[in-house]
Amino acid sequence: MVTGCTATRLNHLGCPVQHHLGRLRHFYASALLDAGESIKALASYLGHSDPGFTLRVYTHLMPASEERTRNAIDRLFRPRVVDGPETA
Repeated sequence: MVTGCTATRLNHLGCPVQHHLGRLRHFYASALLDAGESIKALASYLGHSDPGFTLRVYTHLMPASEERTRNAIDRLFRPRVVDGPETA
């Protein structure tokens, strides 16, 4: 529910509440997914009782698992750079 104060601010910013709450909610979800939030946590934040529903709605916003896997393995095997002489 949007309070009067929040609705006034959104309208002042040129974002009429009645037309754009869904977009704001979608933006919120996409920002959290981009930051690495889990589907289960996002479902809770959005008030979804079934994380599967959240996954079906927002799956297109999730980074490809193949790319995440490749990046994780690349980081694991990346040579370490030492700036100076190693000390014990």
